[in-house]
Amino acid sequence: MALLGSAAFAAAMALGLSSTAASATTAVDVRLWDQGAGMVMRTGMTYQAPGLDLSKATQGVRASRSSAPAGVISFKVTNTSKDTVHEMIVMHLKDPAQPLPYVVSDAKVDESKADDRGEVPDLAPGKSGTLTVTLEPGKYLLICNQPKHFAAGMWASFEVTR
Repeated sequence: MALLGSAAFAAAMALGLSSTAASATTAVDVRLWDQGAGMVMRTGMTYQAPGLDLSKATQGVRASRSSAPAGVISFKVTNTSKDTVHEMIVMHLKDPAQPLPYVVSDAKVDESKADDRGEVPDLAPGKSGTLTVTLEPGKYLLICNQPKHFAAGMWASFEVTR
């Protein structure tokens, strides 16, 4: 654990932070990937879909880790696609046994009814962005909510532990 210098320690203590809290951010690298715009986009791969087989997905979300301790988490998100815009949204699962609210006519998760904790919006191909949020213990999904992308398997489970 890194030690704070006396001036930094005094500033942290004045803010009510311990040296651990002042430096405890967990970093998570997230890659948004696809096999190219020419690939047929499979559907039916939403979270909790019956018979789910993500190995058949033509796009997805890969995180460098599947869990992190509660507190400040910084997601560095990179869209590795060569031709498709993606985004990453952190969705809290109030009940992990239930699917996220999905609007078939929009081919998207209904963000107004889901527990959205923050996002890196609309990343052009090859671009990156960062989202830093404070998360409490629980189950989450990292999703892309561009039309049809979530149903095509663009999500990853993420757990925040105590």
